[in-house]
Amino acid sequence: MNSLVDPTTTLDHLRTDSDRLWAALMEMATLGATAKGGVNRQALTELDRQGRDLFIQWCRAEGCTIRIDNIGNIFARREGSDTNAKTVMAGSHLDSQPTGGKYDGCFGVLAGLEVIRTLNEHRITTKAPIEVVAWTNEEGCRFPPCMMGSGVFTGELEFDAMMARKDADGVSVSDALDAIHYRGSDEVSPSEIKAYFEPHIEQGPILEDTDTTIGVVIGALGQKWFDLTLTGLEAHAGPTPMHLRRDAMMGAAEVTQALNRIANEHQPHGRGTVGYMALHPGSRNVIPGQVKMTLDMRHWEPDALTAMGDAVAAAIEEICQRHGLTYELTPTADFAPEYFNKACVEAVRQGAEKLELSHMDIISGAGHDAIFIGRVAPAAMIFIPCKDGISHNEAESATPGDVHAGCNVLLHAMLEAAGTA
Repeated sequence: MNSLVDPTTTLDHLRTDSDRLWAALMEMATLGATAKGGVNRQALTELDRQGRDLFIQWCRAEGCTIRIDNIGNIFARREGSDTNAKTVMAGSHLDSQPTGGKYDGCFGVLAGLEVIRTLNEHRITTKAPIEVVAWTNEEGCRFPPCMMGSGVFTGELEFDAMMARKDADGVSVSDALDAIHYRGSDEVSPSEIKAYFEPHIEQGPILEDTDTTIGVVIGALGQKWFDLTLTGLEAHAGPTPMHLRRDAMMGAAEVTQALNRIANEHQPHGRGTVGYMALHPGSRNVIPGQVKMTLDMRHWEPDALTAMGDAVAAAIEEICQRHGLTYELTPTADFAPEYFNKACVEAVRQGAEKLELSHMDIISGAGHDAIFIGRVAPAAMIFIPCKDGISHNEAESATPGDVHAGCNVLLHAMLEAAGTA
């Protein structure tokens, strides 16, 4: 690496290569490509191995040192001039949903790689090391929970418990890591991180709706998830009068209404969703005797999130008493709201301003690896628009211009944090 900066380029005018970044995204998207234009590259599958191999190949071509830890997280490091400096890191994930898109996660990893390619191309030496990370199993669709790799890395999730998690076919995370040869042994610590930036498509409609190019992500909504089982009594749909029924589905319908009402009472940040519901016995002429369903609550303020949870629990109790039902309410996730590091957020904001890009502060409604990293190191995120706010869908789409803009903001945020020699 040469410390001489290319005389034709000043740092303020430095830009990444839009065509090179787009080509990398499109080449990665061929691994697990679906007929509808999306990607099926689930965590720790053979296709995930191919994506990891390609990423490492590209990083080694840029002179990066590769480390892989015990959960399979990949760290690609470009050294800086100060051997004692903490690293400035960017990243996201390469795994996808079964019917995922080309950009979710992958954009963040390859934007980080493009930053390294740009610094190499212009012979720019940073004081702090620059590192790109691809986190293992962010999606959690094959092996719950989501954000597994970053969760283990930060200590939020317990290593042995995660290694024992199994997919629908009974394959464990441990066995899957061995099968694709990505069980690493390198020691990487959160204490090494000076700053972490994660570029990502918004996965929502706000930026597109406001015609804004860059979302300066100031934090993420807290989340409370529950599994709820309502139990009544299945009976014949014809002979059983309405007032004598113990209809679990009626209870489920009212719980769904209550959840949505409570979320609407806690605006602007309240979210309430029933994403799954299963009826037993599932016959058209039998009153449902049991319903299993999920509840998803989110909010930006801890007290409001707690209040939503309490209100939903009280509503369930009242509804079940009225319909003669019993219930079991089991917590499955409880994430506090995340407030990103002010200096990292400001580096993103200044990057957008330097590039004269329209930008706005925004709160992430989805979970991301940056949420776990932000609990142990300074972190922030960069959002770009996605068409119609669609994500976790083969129709997921972003424009080359927005992808390039987000990568350029990342470049300047990382330069601000890392400094130059």
